[in-house]
Amino acid sequence: MDRIIYVAASGANAAMARQHALSNNLANVSTPGFRAEMHTHRAVPMEGSGASTRVFALEAAAGHLDKPGPITMTGRDLDVAARDNAYFAIQSLDGTEAYTRAGSLEVREDGSLVNPQGLPMLDAGGAPINVPQGAQVSIGSDGTITAKVGNQPAAVAGRLKMVTPTAAERLKRGEDGYFRSTTGGPLNADPNARLQDAALEGSNVNPIESMVGMIQVARHFEQQMKLLQTAEKNDQTAAQLLNMG
Repeated sequence: MDRIIYVAASGANAAMARQHALSNNLANVSTPGFRAEMHTHRAVPMEGSGASTRVFALEAAAGHLDKPGPITMTGRDLDVAARDNAYFAIQSLDGTEAYTRAGSLEVREDGSLVNPQGLPMLDAGGAPINVPQGAQVSIGSDGTITAKVGNQPAAVAGRLKMVTPTAAERLKRGEDGYFRSTTGGPLNADPNARLQDAALEGSNVNPIESMVGMIQVARHFEQQMKLLQTAEKNDQTAAQLLNMG
């Protein structure tokens, strides 16, 4: 009897985890540069006496969808969209180097160049980028940042660090939503990476696929609940038969 309970409980738990991932994807359908989460299932044996033959199926992150999102021209000088599979380097809250596709940049009053969440953008050497206060900033396709103050000649203020993950150097999403290398260390800057200036990349989440997936998961969860109800009825029937004996 306990086997059907384990199967149903395992399936319901996996369905809930899958529903959470799909909901998160759908909630970020309009988030610039967002990468849809991809999930799979893995078998986890139960621990304990008498449970060695029981296995739970758990939802596990299988990575993210690398398909580029749609590009929208904004005309804003500080909006940039990474091309192909390139990522922008930022300094995360814990001080480590992280990567993102979101390119709606801003210049603070102290001249620091930051991402939409206020985290410093990094240059090719891994240092935060600063521009002169009150400067007119433009960003080239190779990430070169040019600042012009008043009538003074334009000067190069730095170059955005962009990285391109490879099969040997993959990225994984952290709990803060930013990506980091699987080895934990910073990736080398890619001198061939390019960006589209005055543009933003949208989310690569397909809202229709996400909504259909949520409906399918909801039905799957209902099936698991029906199995648990069936197990309960079978247990009650068996108890009644034993009492009659």
